Amino acid sequence: MQMTFNDINFLNIKGNWDVEEFKKLKPMTPFSDKVIDYLNSLSKELNKNNQTRFYPDVATFAFFCRRANLLQLKNTHYHDDSIRIGRGLVYHIAPSNVPVNFAYSLIVGILSGNSNIVRVPSKYFDQVKIIVEAINALSEMNKHKAVSKRIALVRYDRSNSATAIFSSLCDVRIIWGGDETINQIRKNVLAPRAFDITFADRYSICAINANEFIYEKEPKKIINGFYNDTYLIDQNACTSPHLVIWVGTEANVKSAKLIFWDNLHNLVKDNYNIQPILAIDKVTNLYDQAIQMPGIKLIEPDDNLLWRIKLNDLSRDIDKFSCNAGYFSEYHISSLMELSKIINRKYQTLAYYGFSAKKLNELIYKLKPTGIDRIVPIGKTMDFSLIWDGYNLVNKLSRTIEIL
Repeated sequence: MQMTFNDINFLNIKGNWDVEEFKKLKPMTPFSDKVIDYLNSLSKELNKNNQTRFYPDVATFAFFCRRANLLQLKNTHYHDDSIRIGRGLVYHIAPSNVPVNFAYSLIVGILSGNSNIVRVPSKYFDQVKIIVEAINALSEMNKHKAVSKRIALVRYDRSNSATAIFSSLCDVRIIWGGDETINQIRKNVLAPRAFDITFADRYSICAINANEFIYEKEPKKIINGFYNDTYLIDQNACTSPHLVIWVGTEANVKSAKLIFWDNLHNLVKDNYNIQPILAIDKVTNLYDQAIQMPGIKLIEPDDNLLWRIKLNDLSRDIDKFSCNAGYFSEYHISSLMELSKIINRKYQTLAYYGFSAKKLNELIYKLKPTGIDRIVPIGKTMDFSLIWDGYNLVNKLSRTIEIL
């Protein structure tokens, strides 16, 4: 059956796209030399672009695609004592509010040995343009044809029937988005052996050991990392902390807060411009939170850039009051074990400062929480990993062939 996609914008394909030929492409083994060469060239192409240095998320992506990093990942995630090949065709639906996410989703797909249809954000982002231009440059190189032909970057309206068609063709569908988005997309039927990998609404938190932080020799480095985790993307990413937990003595927590929030506010004033609609969202969220959580207190802000909501208790539904553009609830606890009161399946990332690996291991083994899939230092929440939301993505996107 010949299909036409006249109302779809193909960002990296010239002329007519033959979906049937695309579907027939044979899978590759994970971490193939051709894919590693391709991604290493993509890294170089991005770094040649002077615009890359203005976008830390693009620069980080380029750094991730380096050959040295990929070979290290191969050593960690792939063992050739069994036969593994990609599952076939992966259809990626990227989120609309995180510019570079589509690119990470794509490289997981090709690293795993698959052909990939990637729906990029419909909203315009400079970061998307920079990465697409680099991908298009590689598509002109004969040495990368084997990988380039396995990539279709598409943009189309929500009302378009393409989602149904691509869903019927794929072997795996990856959905990045909110719960409602996932529910809507799941109405499009998959082939009998196909399956979904979904990345739904999640909630992330930050825990700071004030007893350690007051002795930190480079507090601005930690605070800059927190800024990158949150303000760079308006707290839109599921990895961005919304709740800040303080641990330590009363005196140390008080001192640490002064250092942390004052320096963060100065950093925000110099680097961040809040959109008016987001300022309104903060007011609305505060009123809603105050109604449902009596006793909370807004720490008197100097402006609209940084709002701190002091809690008088760790409410089980605190995750319902996440907001963007510098809106943080905070609470002082005596032990990380108190997090057991709130952690549920919605919790994704725990960013931390001042806790040992031993302490964090003990926390997970004792709590055995239904949530928290990642525990990373402050400043590292946006760092992509091949293990995401508890999924080993290379294993999920490839299959093992057993020979007895």
